[in-house]
Amino acid sequence: MLSRIAGAVVPLFGQLTVTTDADAELRPGSIIAANHTSLSDPAVVLAALHRLGVEPVVLAAAGLWRIPLLGAALTRDGYVPVYRGDPRAARALEDAMDALAAGRLVLLYGEGGLPHRKDAGEAAPRPFRSGIARLARAAGAPVVPLGQAGARRLVSGSRTKQLAGLVTAPLRRPDLHVHIGAPVRLPGERAVATACAHRAVAAAWRTAAAHIGEPATFAA
Repeated sequence: MLSRIAGAVVPLFGQLTVTTDADAELRPGSIIAANHTSLSDPAVVLAALHRLGVEPVVLAAAGLWRIPLLGAALTRDGYVPVYRGDPRAARALEDAMDALAAGRLVLLYGEGGLPHRKDAGEAAPRPFRSGIARLARAAGAPVVPLGQAGARRLVSGSRTKQLAGLVTAPLRRPDLHVHIGAPVRLPGERAVATACAHRAVAAAWRTAAAHIGEPATFAA
């Protein structure tokens, strides 16, 4: 349901375009790794994937389940809560593995949180946590890199700026772009695998940034 809502609503707030590498493939049982820049980018990513016929299971911060109505929708769509610094954190990996085994695609954000920035510009993905490497190794799943750019033009900065950005977006119609790269098989060693996933997502992000006219030469 959330994917369908995002697919209908996001185009009202911005001009969404989607590209893929020639050898990109969203096969059942794959992990989709995306860069995380704004509170709005999950909706942008879901809208792009919905356009490609994919409705993923998403690993998301457990606090979202406390929001009325949203929490029920997240549970209904099979999303997985992530409890950071909590004994329940290991359960997220198990639930994600179950989803992959059932043929679902699992979307997660390697950076583990949002950047502390006030501007609306693009920046390369920050270092990844090890969750992607651990999940890929445990499930034997390929990782599909996804780069998104433009979401900060919808929502970024202080709470006041975020609200103003959201209200004015239907008039501004900012460019939003999602690029999906070819799947990669991560090596076994955790640190090397984490770095490999980061490089792949950073490359997809640079392509997305170039599509909306942002410099694509940021340091990865």
